[in-house]
Amino acid sequence: MGAIFGPAGNSDSYRNKKNVSVFEYLRSFDLGAYEYQCGRGVRISSKTAEEFGKSMKEIKLSVHAPYYISLSSVEEEKRNNSVKYILQTAKIAKCMGATRVVVHSGSCGKIDRQLALNLAKETISKAILALKEENLDDIFICPETMGKVNQLGTLDEVLSLCEISNNMIPCIDFGHLNARTFGKINSSDAYVKILDSIENKLGYDRLKVFHSHFSKIEYTIPGGEKKHLTFEDTEYGPDFEPLAELIAKRGLSPTFICESSGTQAEDAQKMQEMYRQFL
Repeated sequence: MGAIFGPAGNSDSYRNKKNVSVFEYLRSFDLGAYEYQCGRGVRISSKTAEEFGKSMKEIKLSVHAPYYISLSSVEEEKRNNSVKYILQTAKIAKCMGATRVVVHSGSCGKIDRQLALNLAKETISKAILALKEENLDDIFICPETMGKVNQLGTLDEVLSLCEISNNMIPCIDFGHLNARTFGKINSSDAYVKILDSIENKLGYDRLKVFHSHFSKIEYTIPGGEKKHLTFEDTEYGPDFEPLAELIAKRGLSPTFICESSGTQAEDAQKMQEMYRQFL
């Protein structure tokens, strides 16, 4: 099947399109994926979600859960609420025909990283159980690698969360990983290490279909992620081309969601073109 590409939400250029559906807009770029944004909360009704899903036909859909989810909060109430928000997002995903819910891994705040990870594992385990109870265990939770150094979400932390259940697929945000390592995702070797880590920890089946966010991201030292950029930027990475070549050579079929600032669909198309030249 091969890799699939699409935007996170709508590019700035979509706003100027009158009477053009999101589906038609995506097809004009020849894209096959789309990530619906619920970052500020799940504000779409089941009925609207169902209609949207039907309108998207063969587009592969995923949903980004609210940003305020805190898997690793020291407050139990916040962790329990996070389970509710994941469940809420999964229900909307199901109505849409989406199979993946992307979740931010959380923050370390002032606590030890290992304690934060243990709390996040506990929260995710509750969420997996809640999905099962609601017959939503065909929805995959995708914890995301994060860009700020004080956030939970190194590659190892995300893979460790995913070891809890086969109902989890890692969301590898290469821009975030590059930002939190201050530009270390700068070669084919760096990408090889990431892909090998996924396979070693989670097996080939999950490596083959991993979820991904990709964009160039400005960062600061020692904080990490500052802001999302576009592919026009030449100062900050990461560069997609070496990864495109590896994905093609290894015969992997990930979903790549582009999170460029305002040019998501345009840059997703560029990523797809790079990938196709290596097939």
